[in-house]
Amino acid sequence: MTGVRVLLLGGTGEAVALNRWLGDRPSVDLVTSLAGRTRLPPTLQGQVISGGFRARGGLDAFLKEQAIDLVVDATHPFAAAMTRQAVQSCDRLGVAYVRYSRPPWDAVPGDRWIEARDMADAAARMDGYKRIFLSVGRQEVGAFAALPGRYFLVRSVEPVAFRPGNSVVREIRGKGPFHREDELALLRDHRIDLVVSKNSGGAATYAKIEAARRAGVPVMVISRPALPASREIFNMDDLAPILASFS
Repeated sequence: MTGVRVLLLGGTGEAVALNRWLGDRPSVDLVTSLAGRTRLPPTLQGQVISGGFRARGGLDAFLKEQAIDLVVDATHPFAAAMTRQAVQSCDRLGVAYVRYSRPPWDAVPGDRWIEARDMADAAARMDGYKRIFLSVGRQEVGAFAALPGRYFLVRSVEPVAFRPGNSVVREIRGKGPFHREDELALLRDHRIDLVVSKNSGGAATYAKIEAARRAGVPVMVISRPALPASREIFNMDDLAPILASFS
């Protein structure tokens, strides 16, 4: 097989594993793109770029300049803008595209889920809840800034600019994987009466869902944004025949 030039769109734990999987293949010439939102990205193989494509002339220009054969999209399930851009650019340029999809979580017996369409819908449905664990990422907490008289526990990897009026904010740092017993202690120590979470899927942050179930705490689960139809895979081995098609 001749070499195949792959652009991996990262930002998830799965992307780190995919980087290693692809980087170990001599036939793959790998470029990995990170959003640049965390200060200390993991050690990655191949060429790594950070901060998006705007400073590089846009994604179309980058794909052409780098002669990319295949885009593997392993961005977060809520990174809808990047996914839409990647699908559109690949369609325009005739570049192969595949999305590595992380299955969403499903409610199980004992869960007290409140389904929300998006952040704004979640913020509008918080009457009666006073002590709220916001586990939605630092880019999204602004949707809850207008809620008065709350206690917010906010967890993120990086500092959060979140100062809602007439509310208390307790900020903690953390990056998954988390453990159920630790999450349960967090809920109890802060007397949380509502967890707010994106339906991110995966194992790294599922412990908060398990802890809420065990503690009987409701979870406001924010639905994933709609993504364009595209080829999807659900494990790394599914990439092998795709790479082989470039021989």
